[in-house]
Amino acid sequence: MLKGHQSWIFENKPVIRSTATVVGPFEGRGPLANDFDIIHGDSMLQEESWEKAENVLIEEAAKLAIENAGLTKEQVQFYIGGDLMNQIISSSFAARTLTIPYIGVFGACSTSMESLALAANLVNSGSAKFVLAGTCSHDSSVEKQFRYPTEYGSQKPPTAQFTVTGAGAAVVSTDGDGPVVTSATIGRVIDMGIKDPFNMGAAMAPAAVDTIQAHFRDLEIEPGYYDLIVTGDLAKIGYEIACKLFKKHNFPIDQTEYSDCGMMIYDYETQKVQAGASGCGCSAVVTYGHLLKRIRKGELKRILVVATGALLSPISFQQGESIPCIAHAVSIEAGRSL
Repeated sequence: MLKGHQSWIFENKPVIRSTATVVGPFEGRGPLANDFDIIHGDSMLQEESWEKAENVLIEEAAKLAIENAGLTKEQVQFYIGGDLMNQIISSSFAARTLTIPYIGVFGACSTSMESLALAANLVNSGSAKFVLAGTCSHDSSVEKQFRYPTEYGSQKPPTAQFTVTGAGAAVVSTDGDGPVVTSATIGRVIDMGIKDPFNMGAAMAPAAVDTIQAHFRDLEIEPGYYDLIVTGDLAKIGYEIACKLFKKHNFPIDQTEYSDCGMMIYDYETQKVQAGASGCGCSAVVTYGHLLKRIRKGELKRILVVATGALLSPISFQQGESIPCIAHAVSIEAGRSL
């Protein structure tokens, strides 16, 4: 049901029946390592290219999520997925292997919550019983496409972020045990004129704040309703800008805990990741791994996940275009059995 101008209320409370997270070796050395299902010891995953390795990540996450749900792929009506590669090839090629009816989406790093919101909407409306939502990224494939190949050894500025090598997938269903999706807010595209692909946090922060404010305006609730509000991958720079924007707009973010997935997955002291993490896999593996486990343990009852995305392409950057950004918010709560 539409609520306000840009939000959906899911009155049937679709269930996140299962999740799966697959990460690379660097993520496996971070503080959230125990919350991931599969940690690869080699970022190439024994493949011939970074892109093929990324394809394996999402295939493994998708198959494991379906298995964890106690289902077969034939029982899943739709797969909603996207990634950062040109023509979202990682997700599309995974759909080729899965042979599940496929809806490809692109929200850049906001794809994790974009796909989850759409999956929940399909289930809530009765258009499907089981929907798979997933996304992925790989540090070397993304750096190669959007900035400089890893092998080039380019020095990065302090504002740069380290793309997560990982994939996260979730099966959303009409019933079952697990956290429930209660609402979603679809973001607007915000462009503040930033052109630097090494400063994604600054570019995305205004979009995150805009969506968060819209969510509370539409639902007519206060930030204290949630135990935690977490943005997708603003990292240190974007997080600081978002906090300043909340203060400027007199938005009472201090009613709750506010954090960022891009600041949670790596250890700043030992892993040297400049501003922090980014990539489609960032909010996907942190949410489907770490945060939902905290809900299942009873540590959190209600969270708002606001995944952020920079909607640039290699061509737009090369032509001097600024970077439009977006953020999508999804509200997740403990289910009746949790």
